[in-house]
Amino acid sequence: MISTSDFRKGKKIKVEGELWEIVDFQNARTAQRRAKVTTKLRNMKTGQVLERVFASGEMFDEPEFEQRSFQYMYTDGSEWHFMDNKSFEQITLGADHLEGYTDFLMENADYRISFFEGNPISLDLPSSVILEVVESEPGVKGDSVSNLTKLAKLATGLQVKVPLFIKVGDKVKVDTRTKEYLERVTG
Repeated sequence: MISTSDFRKGKKIKVEGELWEIVDFQNARTAQRRAKVTTKLRNMKTGQVLERVFASGEMFDEPEFEQRSFQYMYTDGSEWHFMDNKSFEQITLGADHLEGYTDFLMENADYRISFFEGNPISLDLPSSVILEVVESEPGVKGDSVSNLTKLAKLATGLQVKVPLFIKVGDKVKVDTRTKEYLERVTG
């Protein structure tokens, strides 16, 4: 069972038989009333987003997921194709399953996909990924007191601000939640 105190962004809960993902939540307490939790939930099947208020301490069923490893193969622009590493079965995920994740998908890389009741529902990304810089302006030396940045295009097409010393061919670590540069990776 999951309590409202366990709520986190991205957490999945079962409400009235439906699977929902917590997009946002906020705890509120007034002097005269019991504490409540205001949430913004996204239906994992339909993509519908709604706001819902729960009493603090309310309990929910924890959904049971099956996770399997898949290799990302390619995209045709509107769908992304993956192959199961064990059975070689292929599945296709649409943009609704990969919202915000497509900038981090590298061909031939392995990813974990969560299934609920036999249907794929989401892709699980690590908190950071390492990507190669494929396009970047040369850094201009000058004011070294402030943190100067420039735009760099990564192998997946994602553009991030990086320090001036980053050049084409370098590998950088990027946070998958904020899409921000974390550090240069050597070796």
